[in-house]
Amino acid sequence: MSILMMACTGHKNTDATGQKGTFSYEVDQFADLQILRYQVPGFESLSLKQKQLLYHLSEAGLMGRDILFDQNNRYNLVIRRLLETVYAEYKWDHGDVQFKALKVYLKRVWFSNGIHHHYGEDKFVPGFTPEFLTDCIKSIDASHLPLRPGQNVDQFMEEIYPVIFNPEIMSKKTVQSGEQDLILASANNYYAGGITQKEVEKFYDEMRNPNDSTPISYGLNSRLVKEADGRIVEKVWKVGGLYTEAIEKIVSELEKAVAFAENDTQKAVIEKLIAYYKNGDLRTFDEYAILWVNDTQSDVDFINGFTETYGDPLGMKASWESTVNFINKEATERTKVISNNAQWFEDHSPMDDRFKKKEVKGVTAKVITVAMLGGDCYPATPIGINLPNADWIRHIHGSKSVTIENITEAYDKASQGGGFNEEFVWSDAERELIKKYGFITDNLHTDLHECLGHGSGIILPGVDPNALKSYSSTLEEARADLFGLYYMGDAKLLELGLVPDKDAYKSEYYKFMMNGLMTQLVRIDLGKNMEEAHMRNRQLIARWVYEKGQADKVVELKKKDNKTYVVINDYIKLRNLFGQLLAEAQRIKSEGDYAAGQRLVEDYAVKVDPVLHAEVLERYARLNLSPYRGFVNPVMKEVKNAKGEVTDIVLDYTEGYTEQMLRYSKDYSFLPSYN
Repeated sequence: MSILMMACTGHKNTDATGQKGTFSYEVDQFADLQILRYQVPGFESLSLKQKQLLYHLSEAGLMGRDILFDQNNRYNLVIRRLLETVYAEYKWDHGDVQFKALKVYLKRVWFSNGIHHHYGEDKFVPGFTPEFLTDCIKSIDASHLPLRPGQNVDQFMEEIYPVIFNPEIMSKKTVQSGEQDLILASANNYYAGGITQKEVEKFYDEMRNPNDSTPISYGLNSRLVKEADGRIVEKVWKVGGLYTEAIEKIVSELEKAVAFAENDTQKAVIEKLIAYYKNGDLRTFDEYAILWVNDTQSDVDFINGFTETYGDPLGMKASWESTVNFINKEATERTKVISNNAQWFEDHSPMDDRFKKKEVKGVTAKVITVAMLGGDCYPATPIGINLPNADWIRHIHGSKSVTIENITEAYDKASQGGGFNEEFVWSDAERELIKKYGFITDNLHTDLHECLGHGSGIILPGVDPNALKSYSSTLEEARADLFGLYYMGDAKLLELGLVPDKDAYKSEYYKFMMNGLMTQLVRIDLGKNMEEAHMRNRQLIARWVYEKGQADKVVELKKKDNKTYVVINDYIKLRNLFGQLLAEAQRIKSEGDYAAGQRLVEDYAVKVDPVLHAEVLERYARLNLSPYRGFVNPVMKEVKNAKGEVTDIVLDYTEGYTEQMLRYSKDYSFLPSYN
């Protein structure tokens, strides 16, 4: 797919010097999370028209917040609103342990856009008791609670308490592998009425035309429901359809944005997106995607809509997301070099010639400064994006790739001095490599992953683009990561001036292997399997090359002072192994080899070594670091004169996490509690 998430590294509280004095990156810390803020350098230098465009696109990017909550689970809006009401109205004692636990639970619900962990997928375990919540609820005016029509408080608690407190009910948001029915086992809200996986697959298989040269992404923007009489119907997310209350608000802001478009091409993009939101027709979505990918001249850009399919166990239905950004022209020179040489990289890839693009088209890449995050990009955000997802559009029209450098900079600033590298990196030699080249190579790997990796290769004629089914997300992320890793160690990068030294790539290789084999384990509970696609991808790659290189001791897990470390003995052979796995990953995609893809994921990406896992968790706990990070957005404000005319748009970075979440729930919440 198209989003690259930040790999796991450590961090602690820190301040950094911003453009106007001291800028504090740290906002809040709780559970396994730290909340940061990001700067938007260059915003003040934009024209008023560009700022107004960004403002209305940002408002549109916040209007759909409720959609993602409801997509993730049908009770998420109910639980969020219940907890927010308790927080606002319950006469609580600041020292009450139970209420402190409720606040942490609410903060986690905000962060994950629901009751399931945003990465681990498991349902949160509340730190407060049912009895305490009952006391809270009974003290609140019942008219302020999210009750169903005709429902009393006792009936409400009877319905909602098992969802909150019973770990066996709706236990995992998205189940992506295993022998069970993936739809029935998943707690998300993309399917309803007890519909089964076989019924879903049959429904969409009957829609598809294998001879269609421009296949439609069926199911992308709808909930599939089995009615009481057995009929299966799609409830499309559009104006007048499901989620219309929020989509109408999104459309209203997009219509305001049209007046500030930078050029006719960008205006056409926004207008086509509006048309798609109004008619829900996936052909219109494809028309929008083609217009969007061909808009390479605008400085301001955005994503808004039903885009990524990671949350659907079958990889069809898309979560709602938004980012609003503008180009970082200086840093984009780096990605221009990459995109200008895209054909060279494709030609020299280790994949079979049958799977290579004979002519690479429309590869554009840029470095952006994000100004607002929304939906499935908030609070946890990607660091790189490559769209559109449809392979036929990529093949004919190309793709657009971005690296979000003000986010990677915020991560980098907040990661300094936390003790993570001292605890987990093998020796001073590797630590010096990471210190010297880490930020550069992280961004470069993101560039290669997004700009070239996702856009490389072809699917053979007649192969179903959905052939890999529930394994597609993991395998696609692995393919893009491998493309980036393979070329990180190529002399071509030094020739193009993209790396400062021939050994710079070793920093990325070491960090990737350490993360894939060990340190990302801090993100899951002991005894759990890998579930999230990006984590599975990294473990798949790391464990495969570790196993295949054992005879030559390419990579080893060594003990020192009773602690396990990753040691890379031969970086050249490691690169060759990355190339071999890249060739196989591309073959699997090109041929639609489901069985081989399934074996790769199940053999290398899912299971976790429990002994190593326990050790990593224990070592990490002593550092008092948070394995996950997310962001608050700046507050974007209109400045008006006495006539009510907008004279400027300004950014305020002072809003806290709780304050922002409560404000968003007040100002950007339009859906009913039950949808």
